[in-house]
Amino acid sequence: MAGATQDLVTAAQRTARPRRATEDPLFARIILIGITLAFFVLFLALPLAAVFAEALRKGWDSYMATFDDSDTWKAIQLTLFTAALAVPLNTVFGVAAAWAITRFEFRGKQLLSVLIDLPLWVSPVVGGLIYVLLFGSRGIFWPFLQEHGIKIIYATPGIVLATTFVTFPFVARNLIPLMQAQGVAEEEAAITLGARGWQVFWYITLPKIKWGLIYGIILCNARAMGEFGAVSLISGHIRGQTNTIPLQIEILYNDYQSTAAFALASLLSLLAIFTLAIKGFVEWRAARQLSIAQRQEPVKTKN
Repeated sequence: MAGATQDLVTAAQRTARPRRATEDPLFARIILIGITLAFFVLFLALPLAAVFAEALRKGWDSYMATFDDSDTWKAIQLTLFTAALAVPLNTVFGVAAAWAITRFEFRGKQLLSVLIDLPLWVSPVVGGLIYVLLFGSRGIFWPFLQEHGIKIIYATPGIVLATTFVTFPFVARNLIPLMQAQGVAEEEAAITLGARGWQVFWYITLPKIKWGLIYGIILCNARAMGEFGAVSLISGHIRGQTNTIPLQIEILYNDYQSTAAFALASLLSLLAIFTLAIKGFVEWRAARQLSIAQRQEPVKTKN
């Protein structure tokens, strides 16, 4: 009787043991891998290859001639300038918001957490429309802006504001769960030993969140350079002045300059690939650092 009971317990334990992916049937693995590769080829690899093929269809000289156009250069410069302003602004905001949400209790904390996600839930066009309603000719601040000669709509400041609005969740949303998981024990210990707020942040918090921060900055930069909807509404499409790379691509394509449009699109794709490469490197370094820390932990515990 005891032997039968032991056999039942052993069988139950085997049944409850989680099954590895490598233990799945061969046909299931083939199907899942095949579906994944098919989607990758159809929806990413082929379209991306088509962009570069069309851009180089008339030869390298024709491809490079696209970048001799002054309007195109202005679009590239404006895109880089916008990202150079929006990304640092969102970095400061993201770190401050993550610090406030994870380290303090205050009224409206949950509301702030929800509002951070707002640009991810509404259309970018809505973000552009918000600034048109605020700073446009019928906006709340229009009399003040007109009196002081300040131009935001159909100008670079409006483009920077719209891009900042669309991209500001990325840094904060990468840091908040990371800082919540890390806890506050080390920071409280440092404060107890007499460290000041900036010292705690610089020597304890920042080293612990640096890879998450870099990852958020990379995502923010990628979205800032590729933003179309909000910028399209607020820019006015003024050639050589308020067109970013995505807007310039649209104008070139609508003017039947398909080779130039695809050449500029290939540049944007190269920027995206470069960003993905940096993202992959950051993920690899973060995983490697975590693995080293996990191997060292038993040694510290033993000592």
